[in-house]
Parts: sequence; structure tokens; C-alpha cells
Amino acid sequence: YVEDVWGVGIRARPDENGIVRREVVENCIKELLEGEKGKEIKKNVIEWRDLARVAVRQGGSSDRNIEEFIAKLVKIRNFRG
Repeated sequence: YVEDVWGVGIRARPDENGIVRREVVENCIKELLEGEKGKEIKKNVIEWRDLARVAVRQGGSSDRNIEEFIAKLVKIRNFRG
């Protein structure tokens, strides 16, 4: 999900024995820090960060969802007495 959907990571693929080799991890880190994929990841991270900030600020979608959840809990509590 992190790599394929969100575009903010690089998958370190295991070998035929299910082991992720040191060289694979090293190559992933180099690509992240120096490669084109790393630049794309940085761009995506900034986009996701900005979307998260909008969602959690007052009036954002996460803020509204929490308010609705609390309102339902209060309603249930008041209903039960």
C-alpha cells in the first residue's frame, strides 16, 4: 500500500529464500536519497502531509468525524440514563 497506492515508499524485495539482502536495502536507500523515485516519493509525501493537515484542522473532515462520533456517544449515554 505504501509503495503502490500512496507512492511514499520503496519495497525491499526478498530473495528466493524470503530474505531481504543487505545490498537490496542499500539500493533502496540510495534510490530514496539520490534517485528519481526518491524525488517522486518526496513530492508525494508533501502532498499527503498537506492533505492530512487540511483534514485535521478545525472544520476538516477528520475534525468533523470526531465531532460526530462524540455526539453519538453522548446521545447513547444520555439515552441510557
